[in-house]
Amino acid sequence: MKYYTETELVLNSKKQVYHLGLSANNLAHKIILVGDQDRVSMVSEFFEKIEHKSQHREFVCHTGIYKGKRISAISTGIGTDNIDITINELDALVNIDLDNRIENEEKISLEIIRIGTCGILQENIPVHSYILSSHACGFDNVAHFYKINFSAFELDLAQKINNFLDFPKSIQTYFSSANEDLVSRLSSKDTHIGITVTSSGFYGPQGRTLRIPTHTQDIHLLLAKFIEKDLKILNFEMESSALFALGKDLGHRCATICLGIANRPNLEFSSDSKAEMQKLISYTLERI
Repeated sequence: MKYYTETELVLNSKKQVYHLGLSANNLAHKIILVGDQDRVSMVSEFFEKIEHKSQHREFVCHTGIYKGKRISAISTGIGTDNIDITINELDALVNIDLDNRIENEEKISLEIIRIGTCGILQENIPVHSYILSSHACGFDNVAHFYKINFSAFELDLAQKINNFLDFPKSIQTYFSSANEDLVSRLSSKDTHIGITVTSSGFYGPQGRTLRIPTHTQDIHLLLAKFIEKDLKILNFEMESSALFALGKDLGHRCATICLGIANRPNLEFSSDSKAEMQKLISYTLERI
């Protein structure tokens, strides 16, 4: 059985995972991930009881009880690079014996739901709508560093999107799927379900051009035209592709639901989305 060295599985002086600063008993097996540190308390305000609070760097964790369910709310910060850290360390907490630095024989599958904000790419979807990701198209490179077991469907869709966009060869997208059971549980008449594009940045990778010319100007308008087997690209955000790809390969069930705070084709941006985010958090807690 593989032994994980001190430089491969990095722990702090308390034998907690290095970046999250958590021990296994701090973590529930139902997890809500948020980007914004302040959003963790927005989730935990709904808990009847909070049993753990911690913060290390941008990683805030509140674990508590909601209607009999033990849930952890954890902030990741922005980007798939932080998702790489978060997913690997969450998995290590439940599937690696941190004292002996070997895998546990019995594996645990976590239920991980990201609640985020996004930019809407379809002009007929209003600001403050709930966008539920059935799949994610990664404009980042995190999954390319792993031997991910992509399905034939995922590989085919990645190629079709690459061909549709005609990016420079240095930019290769990948395609990953959310957990179908979680998508079904989060789905309702209030949700719009489709493909999410996960970008590696907020400006150039999402088609915004300020003072540096980009290869992606107006790409948000082009993406809105893509359709394959009734699947449309609905939104831009910055975490889900790595969450789905790494999470699924590690045996975890992952999903993303976002509040649309901008409609890119209509040039609309929410002036105040806090109350709407509270509604989305309540909506999600009721379904996990």
